[in-house]
Amino acid sequence: MNALELILCALALSMDAFAVSICCGLGLEKIRLRDCATVGLWFGVFQALMPAIGFLCGSVFGKYITPVDHWIAFILLGLIGINMIRESFGKEEEGKDYSLKASVMFTLAVATSIDAFAVGITFALLENVNLPLALSLIFFITFLMSALGVKIGGVFGSKFKSKAEFLGGTVLVLLGLKILLEHLGVISF
Repeated sequence: MNALELILCALALSMDAFAVSICCGLGLEKIRLRDCATVGLWFGVFQALMPAIGFLCGSVFGKYITPVDHWIAFILLGLIGINMIRESFGKEEEGKDYSLKASVMFTLAVATSIDAFAVGITFALLENVNLPLALSLIFFITFLMSALGVKIGGVFGSKFKSKAEFLGGTVLVLLGLKILLEHLGVISF
């Protein structure tokens, strides 16, 4: 794979993280550079770590995980999304912001990087992949896209509060459903 192909692959892998980071930004009272960097790091690290793990596992474990990876992403994104929707109907707690808790970020980072694991398995099957370059590009592009997503989400979230949280939760549920339906062959994008 040449550098352009690796950049395109990294951009494609970063799209789920970008969409979810917008949802993270929706729930924040005030967007700080630290928030953008936190989300960017979570998603960037996991998007780069999962292909590395996939590469190491190769085809040994890939044949067991690949058939269910879409179900795992669907369930994780669905649970987080439903929780956000449920919380959008609750009373607002001033001064409290739970959207960047480590447990939530870990779950979101894993859910959005499952496809990256499959890409890593694919990398193991190809002869001409510069793995360090691929992982670096995946990290860097995902970090930037996720940080930008938080900022975009924050612009809308500060204006619409609970409606934005409801919308964010809905987007996560729909993203999980999209992943499931694509893998089942019902839809294709």
